[in-house]
Amino acid sequence: MTARAPERRAFLYFTLAAISFGVMAFATKLATAELSGAEVAFLRFILMLLPLALVPSLLRRALVFERLDLLLYRGVFGGLAVLLYFLAIEHVPVGLASLLNHSSPVWAVLFATLFLGERLTWRRLLPLGMALSGLALVVSSHLQGNGGPRLGFWAGVGFVSAMLSGAAVAAIRAARRTEGSWAVYGSFSLFGLLATAPLGLWQWRTPSLRAWVYLVIVGVSSVAAQLLMTHAYRWVDNLRAGVFTPISPVVALLLGAVILGEPVTVWSLLGTALALAGVVATVMDGARPAPPVGGS
Repeated sequence: MTARAPERRAFLYFTLAAISFGVMAFATKLATAELSGAEVAFLRFILMLLPLALVPSLLRRALVFERLDLLLYRGVFGGLAVLLYFLAIEHVPVGLASLLNHSSPVWAVLFATLFLGERLTWRRLLPLGMALSGLALVVSSHLQGNGGPRLGFWAGVGFVSAMLSGAAVAAIRAARRTEGSWAVYGSFSLFGLLATAPLGLWQWRTPSLRAWVYLVIVGVSSVAAQLLMTHAYRWVDNLRAGVFTPISPVVALLLGAVILGEPVTVWSLLGTALALAGVVATVMDGARPAPPVGGS
């Protein structure tokens, strides 16, 4: 195996993870036609915990850790981010919700100044401005399309989910220097379940057979995406990982437009391009690779 083989494999993992995240968002949108976003998020984490519950060897690997604090940060921030993300998907077009959530790398850079000791410079603030301008343009185009204040509120919820997701991503980058992928996965699933349980149970409705089909797709795509992404971060730094960021919202946008007939305007496309350019520019500026560690 050549020295670059793990990196090439990681690129494939990131591509598949990004597609899986896009499919997950679309399946979530379909499920929220019947169930609340909080309930879908709650059931998602139950499904994500099934591999650990059914395979003892995986559970043992998930319980091997060195930095409980980083796993706690990743789990809490990530769980709350998913809850808000799914609530946003329930109330706004899935392409918009996915775009807002996937601005998280911009916020990851800011949180990395706290978690990883990275410096924050004007060169990193400029792409942040690009991303925010693009997001504002997209949200504005939807508001002009009779979205109204209600859409604006839930778009704000999606925006906050991106900030929390950015904190979770920064924690992943730090945790993967010492922790195995199953430990990171397990902490995210457990704390995510705890974060979504109160609202999910309060808004509980028994899913129909059709809803269960969508929920299974949400669960399977979530498990695949989380494991692929977490594992790939061992060999690839933020610079190269960020190139794959646009895939997920584009997949969600296309599925929403083609299958659900969600509106796509010239201004929303321009805003999407500007926002994603800002995200990619952020992660391509000054990212430092993490040292590789043993397999998990």
